[in-house]
Amino acid sequence: MTVQIRAVNEADEAAVVSLWHACGLAVGNSDPLRDFRAVRGRSSSEILGAFDETGRLLGSIAVGFDSNRGWLHYVSTDPACRGRGIGRALVTAAEDWLAARDVVDVHLTVRAANAAAAQFYERIGYHTLPSIMMEKLLRKPSDGRPA
Repeated sequence: MTVQIRAVNEADEAAVVSLWHACGLAVGNSDPLRDFRAVRGRSSSEILGAFDETGRLLGSIAVGFDSNRGWLHYVSTDPACRGRGIGRALVTAAEDWLAARDVVDVHLTVRAANAAAAQFYERIGYHTLPSIMMEKLLRKPSDGRPA
């Protein structure tokens, strides 16, 4: 199977958001549709997709940076296509995207319950940082009222 990785476009929106849901990435306060529209095609962020020769979406990754720190989000591979190197290829493409913008380190978050994802990232060279992630809701996502 030939895989092409490219920046997604507006026409890919439904497929990408559907993939994120299928991969269980739409959890908590996340709003994949809003995130797709906020991240895609910006100077400091992009969404890359892996497509087969027919144009079918096989995986995606959201990548962005703030100064010298890069971030990976929504790393996803179609569950039927896992184990074929698509996730690794997407992470590599995102790292290349960041390196081209002089970003020096990459961060990502893995939910504590997702041991398989943590093991995947460890296999491709990532390591756990001794840090604590904290959150504060500024407003309720569904209605805009203060939390």
